[in-house]
Amino acid sequence: MPAWICGRISEAAMALGARETGSRRTGMVQLRISPLAVYAVGFIPAVWTFYLGIIDQLGADPMRVLEQTLGLWALRFLIITLAITPLRDLFGYNFVRYRRAFGLLCFYYTLLHLTTYVVLDQNLNIAVILNDVFKRPFITAGVLSFVVLTLLAITSNNMMIHRMGAASWIKLHRFVYLAAAAAAVHFILLVKSWPMEPLVYFAIVMTLLACRLFKRIRKRRRKLVAI
Repeated sequence: MPAWICGRISEAAMALGARETGSRRTGMVQLRISPLAVYAVGFIPAVWTFYLGIIDQLGADPMRVLEQTLGLWALRFLIITLAITPLRDLFGYNFVRYRRAFGLLCFYYTLLHLTTYVVLDQNLNIAVILNDVFKRPFITAGVLSFVVLTLLAITSNNMMIHRMGAASWIKLHRFVYLAAAAAAVHFILLVKSWPMEPLVYFAIVMTLLACRLFKRIRKRRRKLVAI
């Protein structure tokens, strides 16, 4: 797990005025802040970016800057969501109660990213949009990620867990890794020139996927040994 991700998460918690407490029963480090505070802070980049757009401070290509900023924050929140379990397992930081908030922030930013492209960039020209989806691989990957995130957001509540059953709900939400991989590919194909930033994000997503696979393989081995 890259150390700088842990640092970013810790800094965000401190900025929110979080208080860390050690759980006596689990030995985990937990936070005493409301998930609502995560939403409040999480929407600041979107509000600030739209404000800069309104006052014409997004540079020579404001539409591109707006789209990419929203998309980048969506990817960041998705990475934070995926990092919560490794942070708990490897370092003892228990942020599980905030996973839904970070996941929904990822979805909201993805929705804003897509809405900016569909409404502001393409002016609701359905023919052009469909042509882009089927003929431009980076948009295809982005739409795939959005579809998966939409399904996860719709089912990200206690009522859906009850209706689907815990086992089915967990299986569905494992597709978050597909959404993350598609989002990382979308970012790489978007920039075209292969700069360092998208490659770093792609490497982080692949690392988190590897952590998940390693954990599943270890569980299966333990079951086989138990048998």
